[in-house]
Amino acid sequence: MAKRKASEDLQTHNLFPLDDLHEDLLERVLARLPPASFFRLRSICRRFNSLSSSPTFHIACSQIAYREPWFLMVDQELGAADVIFDISEGSWRSLNPRSSLKKEVIPVASSGGLVCYKTETGDLIVSNPLTGVYRELPSVTQVEKTETLHAISMHCTKEYPCVYKIILVFGELSHLSFLVFDSSKNKWEEEVKLVKKTESSSEDEINEEEVVYFLSKTGDVVSTNMQRSPSKQYSSVLVNENGEEMLYFLSHSGTIISCNLVQKTFFELPRILPVYFEYSIDLIESNGEMLVVVLSEFFESASLRFWRYCKREKAWVQAAFMPPSVSHQFYGKKMDVNCVGHGDLIFLCASSSEFSSAFKCDLKGNEWMELPKCFVNSKPKEFLSAFSFEPRLEALV
Repeated sequence: MAKRKASEDLQTHNLFPLDDLHEDLLERVLARLPPASFFRLRSICRRFNSLSSSPTFHIACSQIAYREPWFLMVDQELGAADVIFDISEGSWRSLNPRSSLKKEVIPVASSGGLVCYKTETGDLIVSNPLTGVYRELPSVTQVEKTETLHAISMHCTKEYPCVYKIILVFGELSHLSFLVFDSSKNKWEEEVKLVKKTESSSEDEINEEEVVYFLSKTGDVVSTNMQRSPSKQYSSVLVNENGEEMLYFLSHSGTIISCNLVQKTFFELPRILPVYFEYSIDLIESNGEMLVVVLSEFFESASLRFWRYCKREKAWVQAAFMPPSVSHQFYGKKMDVNCVGHGDLIFLCASSSEFSSAFKCDLKGNEWMELPKCFVNSKPKEFLSAFSFEPRLEALV
């Protein structure tokens, strides 16, 4: 009996109440939790709940170099669906804070823990989807309403508090310009004009300002003028190549435009497929390089492949592909594929009038997985595209 009591006393002695844990140490421990786990802990006590607004806790969170991404989904109504896919838990979840955005907005870019939205009036808003805090950017007065906006890109720094830049590329494709918004200065910088370089040419090159029509193999009249989803209309990829900022975007005819923001030049990359060919195409960033995703149809089957551009050879090289057994289900369905990359992870939305699904791919092993259906109010939800961000409480707008 005495032995049993001594054992119980020892267990009691070894218990370490959280109330006795130093605040700094507690914050460093909780900062390492996945955000979804931390939000569940907030309901345990007031002390945990108060941490979400603690500046020192935000600093502790900023010292976590990497967070597994969340993917903000865009639905058929062409707006953010208040739904995310959490990679760390492999599940769908609601994102209630975004309801604080009162205006009708469409997500157009993301970086770090922030997402950039575009309003119906053309204004831009930057928000932290995790906290719901947002900021309306100053109006862009340098871009005339008659000028075509081609790309909206975003870059966040790693340090705390983060500094972010929004980059706009606009103008006729023969005379492009770009603007940069610097959050540290809270203003748009002066317009910079880009000079066109003739890096490549091809026999089937067409005037980007003209629309060419041709007959598809099914007898339909098809236009070379791409009609992209509004959420991907301004999609672009921003990467650093040999110390120079490079921005890539798709033109209306499906060619890839490469902009060197340091040398202030741009040029068109060679086409992957002939201009008179039906396909769905998108650009992604993966581990600091630009990849092109192409869904095409050959020999009564569908093929989805990733390509990287080799500047030395001035040619496209295959980087990865979806297994034919998976991509074959896209055949004949006139699919639209929209992708987003985050490190080695690729998130892909495939949609048409008769089919919709989401996939994730680990590029290292070319491992593909179709995600389970998302249900909202007991009804399956269909998505057109997604934007990746790291769930970070400390990301300031």
